[in-house]
Formats: sequence, C-alpha cells, structure tokens
Amino acid sequence: MNERTNIVLYTLWFLHPVLETVIAVLMLRRGQHRTFKYFFSYIVAQILTFAVVFPTYLYNYSTSFYVSSISTAISVVLGFQVIHEAFLDIFRPFHTLRDLGTVLFRWAGLVMLLVAGVVSVSTNSSDAVPWVQAIMTAQRCVRIIQVGMVLFLLLFARYLGVSRRQHSFGICLGFGIFAIVELALNASWAGYRLGEVAMNLINMAAYDSALLVWWWYTFAKSPARDAGSILLRPQRWEQSLSDLHHSLPEDSLIPMFEGMVDRALSRTQAPISGQGDGVTPDATVVPTSGRGLAARAGAKPAG
Repeated sequence: MNERTNIVLYTLWFLHPVLETVIAVLMLRRGQHRTFKYFFSYIVAQILTFAVVFPTYLYNYSTSFYVSSISTAISVVLGFQVIHEAFLDIFRPFHTLRDLGTVLFRWAGLVMLLVAGVVSVSTNSSDAVPWVQAIMTAQRCVRIIQVGMVLFLLLFARYLGVSRRQHSFGICLGFGIFAIVELALNASWAGYRLGEVAMNLINMAAYDSALLVWWWYTFAKSPARDAGSILLRPQRWEQSLSDLHHSLPEDSLIPMFEGMVDRALSRTQAPISGQGDGVTPDATVVPTSGRGLAARAGAKPAG
C-alpha cells in the first residue's frame, strides 16, 4: 500500500474507537445501557479490541491475526445477542410472540454452531486453520441473521406499530448496513473480483457508517410506544399463539357434554309427550351431569 492509502486506512480505523466511545458515553448518560445491555457490552468490547489488536498489528502481524480471530469470535457472540435483544424490545407488548422468537433464536444459534463445526471439520484448505474457519462461518451466519432482521423490520414495522425512530430499529439498521456490505465483500473476495486493500477500506468505511447510525439513534430521543400503536393483526397472532400455548382446563369438556345432553333431551321431548299416559317429560327423563356422562362413557377429561 502507498502512503496515501495507509493514511486513509488508519483514519477509518481510528474513527472506530472514537465513535464507539461517544456512543458508550451517551448510553451511560441517558441510561440506555440498562435497556440494551448486550449492545453496550458489544460497543465496550469493540473499544477493548482496538486497544489490543492495533498495537499487535503494528509490531507483530502474525500475532494480530490470531488476536483478531479471537476478538471476532467475541463479536459474533455479542452481535447475535444484540439482535435478540433488539427483537425482544420490538416485541415487548406481545409476550407470546416474544417467547416464540426466543425459542427460534436459540435454535438459530444451535444451527449456526453446527454449521460452523461441520465447515471447520470438512475444510480441505491447508492455509485455513479449522477453528478460524469455524469463526468465519459463524460470523457469516450472524450477518445473514442481521440482514434478515432488518428486512423483517422494514416489511412489518407498521404491522407491529414500531417507529423507525426507535433505538432498537436503529441498532438493527446499523448492523444490517454493515452486514450487507460485508457479505458482498466476502462474495467479491471469493470470486477474485476485489483486492485486499480495497476490501479493507470499504469494510472499515461501512462499519464507520454503522457507528454513525448508532450514534444518531443514541443521541436522538426515541418516541414512546403507546397502546394505540398496537395493531389488530399482531394481536390476532398473539391470541392464536396463546390459545396453542395454554392447555385446556380439566373441566373444559363439561360444557360440550352438557350441550349434547340438552340437544338429546330436546329431541326426545316431543314423542314422549305424545304418549298420553299422563307422565310428563320431566318425570321420565333422569337428568345427568356432563361429568357423570363422561365417566360412564369412558371419556378421559382433558388436561
């Protein structure tokens, strides 16, 4: 690299801890570190990563490669948790949908680890260390999840009553911008369409753009989410999942059996009253409760 390229590269790199420090201070002053704990931890981890990786990059490049790989693994774990945290904040009014999303995120994390393990074991490249290959694969999986989360918010924000000025939306937007650029760079690198220097410059500029997005959302005031913004469609989703989640009580079959008995009695009243023997229908029919009918029929109560 020439001197001008080095200056641009180091400038973009030095912007990372500067913007991250500003974001961390703003979150502390506004109390947002309590709402978005994993995002705050992610920002602090990135500051510490720069403090460790940059000196090793200057004095020992081979050591910085392994240090950078370990820091990438930490960023992958925290980045996955940040997306889950933003998801929980978006679905805060819908408890059942939030629980379902938590289960899906756990399964996504498990599948991501399995894919990373299979790729690291099956790789045949002598230049790629297996555990480094696993970290890179897990990172790409997280990037895909981040892009999917942004697309989900862009498509369904109005159905969920989510304002695009909310902090959780800004967090997902910043990750989505960086993830799209990084995935495109990886594809270009794999196809030998882009050099290493250009890829590093674009990647750092994309991360600086994500930091600027986070800084703006951290600095701006997030609008309060009122009850009127909860629309009918997610409420139906919530109710449907609640009906599937909660099992029926033990006596829930009694009304059904009582209705069956009442219908049977109403059909038999007409021929009985026409017999002319002076016996009223109430005297000839023995009333039976729903529980007794179910017990004699051998039916097992629900629950």
